[in-house]
Amino acid sequence: MPADDGHPGARVRAIAARTLDAVLHRGRSLKAELATALPALADSRDRALVEAICFAVLRQPLRMEAALNEWMPRPLPPRDSELRALLLAGLAQLDPMQLPAHAALDATVQAARLLGRAHQAGLVNALLRRAQRDGLPAVDPRHSHWPSWLRGMLRKDWPERYDEILAQSAVEPPMWLRVNRAQNARDNYMQRLAEAGIAASASDGLADALRLDEPRAVAALPGFADGAVSVQDASAQRVADALAPAPGARVLDACAAPGGKSAHLLERDGSLRLTALDVDAARLQRVRATLARAGFDDGRAQLQAADAADLDAWWDGAPFDAVLLDAPCSATGIVRRQPDVVLHRRESDIAALSLVQARLLDALWRTLAPGGVLVYATCSILKAENEDQVRAFLARTDDARIDPLGPAFGHDREVGRQRLPGEDGGDGFFYARLRRAG
Repeated sequence: MPADDGHPGARVRAIAARTLDAVLHRGRSLKAELATALPALADSRDRALVEAICFAVLRQPLRMEAALNEWMPRPLPPRDSELRALLLAGLAQLDPMQLPAHAALDATVQAARLLGRAHQAGLVNALLRRAQRDGLPAVDPRHSHWPSWLRGMLRKDWPERYDEILAQSAVEPPMWLRVNRAQNARDNYMQRLAEAGIAASASDGLADALRLDEPRAVAALPGFADGAVSVQDASAQRVADALAPAPGARVLDACAAPGGKSAHLLERDGSLRLTALDVDAARLQRVRATLARAGFDDGRAQLQAADAADLDAWWDGAPFDAVLLDAPCSATGIVRRQPDVVLHRRESDIAALSLVQARLLDALWRTLAPGGVLVYATCSILKAENEDQVRAFLARTDDARIDPLGPAFGHDREVGRQRLPGEDGGDGFFYARLRRAG
């Protein structure tokens, strides 16, 4: 895309529009599109703005779409999908982002020209001025862009929490940090943040967690490059508490990418003998980089690219004292962080994922020593992937027992605990702690 030195904000809006067009109209992954688009912007503030615009649209697309449906005399044809994405980006800047209206409007109109749509710049200008004047049309909060089949599952699983889950999944989440206790005491790092002008608060129930008052670029975090701190949601940090391996234990992280949970375990106990697996060799490189930044590039962690359920491909037969299975899932508990998940998910995915989860549970159980612990975790809020999966496993596995988890892990589901999106500022997450008899 050509530069526009006269309107530097126009290029940012044009890139956001092209990213949204790919995600909304061509079924592409937001993460993948941003990974391609953002390097074109040298300024970190511009990159952050592109991300913010895309997330604002994808968390609440019906609000912006209602304005287009009400104000335009006829729907835009498919060939104008890029223009439609630009209009959604423009509306999102006015509400919910609340950017200065003049700057947002002018830059978005110029972006239309930059995208080769000078003949439609007047339409962009008119629609955004109306939004500036009248505000966006009211939308029934009970309506959602989640597909109807998924809303049906959600309502069945959580009838009393249904509206709250949808509402919490549509808002911007807080930014949580995990302090590397191998390098810093949490209070000491919070003081470093304060000296850098970054306000944060500690959580009594999470030993390593800090919650920022406002999100910040990681480059602004003191010591981030040296592994002093990592970005990790509060609910994900609880996984280490659920596993709680004994000092020096032999531990398996079976689906390890991008490596945050492996790093957290080693930060707590550097004597652990940890094996980290991932089926994708490229993703395993992210685990390697994560561990290196945290200070664990000294060979104490063994990394292998393999299907965790194919034991012949990677397991040496030596049992593990503790196994973490952070299983592939629908990601319905983290929609506020991955808002395109519900756009791309299909009903058949849930059954397919459930089969993968069961296959992993059955295989990994064989690697666990008698008396050992396996933690099954997902970032899903669907019973089919969580409590139903664990109940079925217990029914077919004679030597498996449930180890109870306390209320800090969420709602009691008898065979595990469930946290819902937004509770205590964290993501939706499920935890079950299973012990092998003997």
